[in-house]
Amino acid sequence: MNTRSNSFLSDTEQNAIIELRHAMHREPELSNQEWKTQRRILETLERFGLDGARTFHKTGVYIDIEGRAPGPKRSIAIRGDIDALPIQETRDDLPYCSQVPGVMHACGHDLHASIALGTALAFHRMRDNFAGKVRVFFQPAEEAEPLGGRTVEEEKLLNGIDRAVGLHVAPSLPVGTYSAREGAICTSADQFKLTIHGAMAHGASPHKGVDAITIAAGFINEVQKVVSREMPFDDGAVVTVGTIHGGEATNIICPLVVMEGTIRTRSLERRALLCQRVREIAEGVAAMHRGTAECVVSTGEPPVINDPEMVKRFRQLVSEVAGQEAFLEGKQGGGSDDFGFYSAAVPSIYFSFGSGEPGNEASVHMPNFGASDNILIPTAELAIRYCLDFLNS
Repeated sequence: MNTRSNSFLSDTEQNAIIELRHAMHREPELSNQEWKTQRRILETLERFGLDGARTFHKTGVYIDIEGRAPGPKRSIAIRGDIDALPIQETRDDLPYCSQVPGVMHACGHDLHASIALGTALAFHRMRDNFAGKVRVFFQPAEEAEPLGGRTVEEEKLLNGIDRAVGLHVAPSLPVGTYSAREGAICTSADQFKLTIHGAMAHGASPHKGVDAITIAAGFINEVQKVVSREMPFDDGAVVTVGTIHGGEATNIICPLVVMEGTIRTRSLERRALLCQRVREIAEGVAAMHRGTAECVVSTGEPPVINDPEMVKRFRQLVSEVAGQEAFLEGKQGGGSDDFGFYSAAVPSIYFSFGSGEPGNEASVHMPNFGASDNILIPTAELAIRYCLDFLNS
């Protein structure tokens, strides 16, 4: 593979990237609790002379870097998420392993944020080399509600921004490779809470009651037919019942069941329909069994949708920088990411960078997930090059 040396980040900036990654990994913070991380990012930006950083969503940071070169004033945003997960890390072989019990950066957000930092530092130093603006987001709460991406949407923080870039580490890809594909690559993620009301009776006299557990079982069976019989296969539709609670005794007909789950699809057009059908089936099955059902759907993140032209240019850039074999065609996944709020607002690209190598094969959200520092600088260089290419094109 072609491994060209980097040309955008100074040694001091590279050290700052690694330093932030290690500090975040040692002291991970859960969604909406990223106070130390926020302070650390602000202090690092100030240390390199970047003034004017602003906070959002309480624990987030974003900063604008204005170019001073003549030319069209285009603008691009890049996001690095900063929150960790409630998982106990088992990688005690890492010198910077988590020091917070039950919390770790199991999804690589320490990597993402550090790459975003490198982008900010490089563009600040290169202000005379580009026109327009780079907005760098250090976004909290990607993993849990209230979502930081929703705040970006609600506070219109992408107004006036022409393009957006997101990125994610991928243990399934070899180190040194990158991946992207056009169109929907992640699903939306809406949540539902279903409360089923029946009527209590003795277990020996079930005809005198209305069994909420039977209704719940009927709903679980019937709702899967929406996916298999009403949604196109390539929508990636999924309805998952994640929790179910009901009943207090073995010999009593259960009068109340509460279920919670997720509704996912890559289709913007059928997202609302899928949520509607889940609600209709819940109410219909309950009525059929002489009970009632209340289904509340909470809207989560939209699907992440990649702009075709941005993906095309990314593929070209990866081939130029690292060789054609370094670009791998992306796959559609069933996961979600609140970068969907960004891609719903402006044309965007969300690309993956490989971290898979011996000793680092574990997938994200696993307690033994890990990734080498060696992937940070090349990926930051690529992100900087991509943003600069857009600003100067």
